[in-house]
Amino acid sequence: MTPEHHIVRAFDRDLEEMQAHVLKMGGLVEAAIVDAAQALETRDEELAEKVRKGDKLIDALEEQVNEEAARVIALRAPTASDLRTVLTVLKIAASLERVGDYAKNMAKRSNVLVHMPVVEGSGGAIRRMAKAVEAMLKDALDAYVHRDLALAEDVRQRDQDVDQMYNALFREFLTHMMEDPRNITACMHLHFIAKNIERMGDHVTTIAEQVIYLVSGHLPEESRPKANSVTDFDDRRD
Repeated sequence: MTPEHHIVRAFDRDLEEMQAHVLKMGGLVEAAIVDAAQALETRDEELAEKVRKGDKLIDALEEQVNEEAARVIALRAPTASDLRTVLTVLKIAASLERVGDYAKNMAKRSNVLVHMPVVEGSGGAIRRMAKAVEAMLKDALDAYVHRDLALAEDVRQRDQDVDQMYNALFREFLTHMMEDPRNITACMHLHFIAKNIERMGDHVTTIAEQVIYLVSGHLPEESRPKANSVTDFDDRRD
């Protein structure tokens, strides 16, 4: 076997290892989204704490992907197309880490909301919004695995549905606050949770766009479809 073949096989092994870590991250993040929403709806403090603690593993996996990518670039001198794959993996890992942070923030606020009056219908509405984002993430990762351009574009288009759900929730929380001032604190926390989920959708859309870049060689030329947002708050590092 020639030295070139050895290098190709070594690169393939390294890339498979990186991709395995990214997909493991994706599975953990999907579970974190679902669990954080369930913890909010059922007022399950133990489940919320599980989400918070689980974020450390997501962060550790991203760091491992970063280290592996740096090593591959330094030692393997990948070609342009291979380098594109490595950079895509890096960017997907970064987006997954950010979604994990938002799930952790949901869990943190859920533990606070346990001690406040229930805002009718809020738990179910947020769970449905979170489920929509979790389904987007699953499809985005499937699109990556199968290099499915059409599925990646479908995920990208669905982000505006999440934006619309967020806008509807924001207006609903405003109504609750105006009807009863005792709901103000709880609704503010719920609003930030809804905004976190909307931000998750943005990062999942970024993953879909990276798949499009990986498969086609270029990012989408058209601006991503977005519903007009009624607010612009972000507490990822809360």
